[in-house]
Amino acid sequence: MEGEDDVYMTGTDNNNEAHELNDMKKRFQEMEDEAAALREMQANVEKEMDPVHDPTAGGSSQLNREEVDARSVFVGNVDYSCTPEEVHQHFQSCGTVNRVTIRTDKYGQPKGYAYVEFVEVEAVQQALVLNETELHGRQLKVTAKRTNIPGMKQYRPRRPQPFMANQPRGVFVAPYMYSPYGYGKVPRFRMPMRYNPYF
Repeated sequence: MEGEDDVYMTGTDNNNEAHELNDMKKRFQEMEDEAAALREMQANVEKEMDPVHDPTAGGSSQLNREEVDARSVFVGNVDYSCTPEEVHQHFQSCGTVNRVTIRTDKYGQPKGYAYVEFVEVEAVQQALVLNETELHGRQLKVTAKRTNIPGMKQYRPRRPQPFMANQPRGVFVAPYMYSPYGYGKVPRFRMPMRYNPYF
């Protein structure tokens, strides 16, 4: 009887282990399916967010940006207390204003300039007429918005330095000699207090 009970219990244990193993396999398969779905979703989001992978999308976004910039103006010397609604009303006579953007720093404080985007391209010429008009007691500087090309910096030549005019290139000659002790100070050499054989 004891031997039969042992055989019966081991058979039940094998069934339990088989069930647990099957459950673990099912859970592992579900986790793999979820991971694959997440990878696919992440790849789709990256493809939508990053136009570099798709050359046609990158070109179209650059063309779109140029088209928007052609309908926009840069407004400088904007008062810090000025709201987008007030800028919108100021430029409403030029044409249909699509959007007003007042740039702010990382603390949320306005930087003192704005961009006004119109629906029509012709409105830009009308907006340029409003150059040096006053808003909140400040003269606005209105210019056409230029398109920034990524990776291209504006070249600024180095200013010539007058004291380096006749010097050969690569050799630095200081224009003045400065005293390391400060203005009008003279170094003081004191005699050592004790006898030192090394002096």
